[in-house]
Amino acid sequence: MGELSAVRPGTDLSRHARELVRVHDAVLGGGSTRVRPRPVVARSWSRVLRTGLDPDGANARDPLDPGEVERRRRASPLHLVIDELAQVIRHVALLVVTDADGVVLWRVGGPAVLRRADALGFGAGATWTESTVGTNAIGTALVEGAPVQLFSAEHFEQAQHAWYCSAHPIHDPVTGDLLGIVDVSGPALTLHPAIAALVETGVRLAESQLWRHHAARLDRLRRRAQHIAGTATGPLLVVDDHGWVAHNAGVAVRDRIAVPRAATALAVPGLGLCLPERLPEGWIVRPAGPAHGLRARLDRTGPPVLSVAGPDTLWRTPLTRRHAEILTLLHGAGAAGLSAGRLSQALYGDGAHVVTVRAEVSRLRRVIGALVATNPYRLAPGVSLEINS
Repeated sequence: MGELSAVRPGTDLSRHARELVRVHDAVLGGGSTRVRPRPVVARSWSRVLRTGLDPDGANARDPLDPGEVERRRRASPLHLVIDELAQVIRHVALLVVTDADGVVLWRVGGPAVLRRADALGFGAGATWTESTVGTNAIGTALVEGAPVQLFSAEHFEQAQHAWYCSAHPIHDPVTGDLLGIVDVSGPALTLHPAIAALVETGVRLAESQLWRHHAARLDRLRRRAQHIAGTATGPLLVVDDHGWVAHNAGVAVRDRIAVPRAATALAVPGLGLCLPERLPEGWIVRPAGPAHGLRARLDRTGPPVLSVAGPDTLWRTPLTRRHAEILTLLHGAGAAGLSAGRLSQALYGDGAHVVTVRAEVSRLRRVIGALVATNPYRLAPGVSLEINS
């Protein structure tokens, strides 16, 4: 698991915990030590020290009121899968699920460990970001955009040294948005090397379940649009509000186009420029003119803008600098494309950010849709790209 794993199999946990206390006290006290913290821990301690938090004190948790916690639970797609997560990770000490703000929404555990968590301020409504409670797996995973496991005195606050925490981001497979963090915590000396893999398995199963809910919504949309799609002539797509394809006729679009908006043209490979037509819970997408290959232009001379011109229409959309960088890399890779691992290496200098890369490409495809194909990531067939930088 690389840098993610806090301990190696066979590690003497008691001895390792004592060594980490010495490292913690020396580094945070401005001294020196022959043993250095792991890079992910060192980065986090450096960030937290700049906030002025006290490693020896009780930094304020200020939990949200129960009404706000319940509102966040109802608004989160994770409410659809919390029971499945609890089933997969039911034998560990404490399962905690937060939202994307680091606010604890759900906890599952036995009475004894829940009481210990309450004493630590690790309760529903508490915010567990680095800026609030220092280095912890939840807050550090939010900053790093990657799974994080911490053991004993790798935590910033002395009060957390009795714990291990193993956290993994969970994303909406439909939008690519970060939904929150799934964390397993327990007494430090009970940490098992397989815990990180267990948490990852739970996250993957939960994301698969969210995808099944999405597929059921697409099926409902397909049935509701059947009377229109079945009588129309010419190529068209039926898509949901996120651009995912529920039905296609006369065009080979595999899974997703850009998010449709009323009275706004969008570019679709195989259809050319299209004007979406509103349906209940979705859209009909048909060509505004003759279908042709798409010639796109990415302007990076200022804030990035992607545009596609047609015979009578211009489709354009702003991009983030990260998304413009991804498009540039895919353009340079040609038809062979790039895997998530190679994109991670190109964007972040290592292969440890595959989770973040997949989420970023999903968000990019929400904006520009099928202009980018997947498996591997590449410009879709029929799309040419000119870059001005």
